[in-house]
Amino acid sequence: MRKNVLLGVSLAFSLMAVGACSGGSDDAATDGTPSATSTATSTASASAEPTAPADPNAAPEPDLEGIPDVVAVVNGEEIGRDEFVSTYEGMFSQYAMQAQMSGQPVDQDLLKAQVADNMVGNTLLIQEADNRGFTATPEAVDAALAEMAEQNGLESADAVITALTEQGMTEEEIRSQLETQVKVEQLIADEAGDTTPTDEEVQAAYDEAVAQQEAAGAASGQTAEMPPLEEVRPQVEEQVRSQKEGAAVEALVTSLRESADVTINLE
Repeated sequence: MRKNVLLGVSLAFSLMAVGACSGGSDDAATDGTPSATSTATSTASASAEPTAPADPNAAPEPDLEGIPDVVAVVNGEEIGRDEFVSTYEGMFSQYAMQAQMSGQPVDQDLLKAQVADNMVGNTLLIQEADNRGFTATPEAVDAALAEMAEQNGLESADAVITALTEQGMTEEEIRSQLETQVKVEQLIADEAGDTTPTDEEVQAAYDEAVAQQEAAGAASGQTAEMPPLEEVRPQVEEQVRSQKEGAAVEALVTSLRESADVTINLE
């Protein structure tokens, strides 16, 4: 299973929009969320017309006002506004859906800070992968494409490329992003070492899942039994591996930031 611990945001959100891209307008961003241009246009139109009562059921819009041309600089490498907006809009669309279900508004200032922080972490990982000399062969990129096709219910790697090119990406851009992703995955694997779960770790993770499900059932008044461990062992083992890799990534990014020259320009 390919694990995009921090990386792969652009491709992930682009693929999530595959189902809707055929009916989208030219003003939509490649991830299926409103673009900076369409947001600005709608704002200008609103200012020229009488203010209508706010629709409580209307989907919230991403606030892109005041985002600087250079959002952050990491060891001399700039993270530009366009790159940030593309990532932020994708993240915002997910949080906005959750907000509509929960009735809680999205804290956009907090979300912007989190997105910027994650993008800084991505950049540090990419820089470190290059510094350590990791490379991605064409075969490895092809394997990543095939896995993306399987995960997204597409027939082939060519179908992934077709879906993404229809949203404005070139095949060169797709392969370049995946090449970077493969190199970072190599870095993470090198940093994490052997992540094979022990029986004790699997049992502990399973017990925690059972306790969480029981607590959720008690809170909702509904009960649902957890399948026996042996039935869900592969999923629990994958969860433990992901947790170990996530901890390794977090520790590595923290270490890299301590010696990095990082400036974030968000207000």
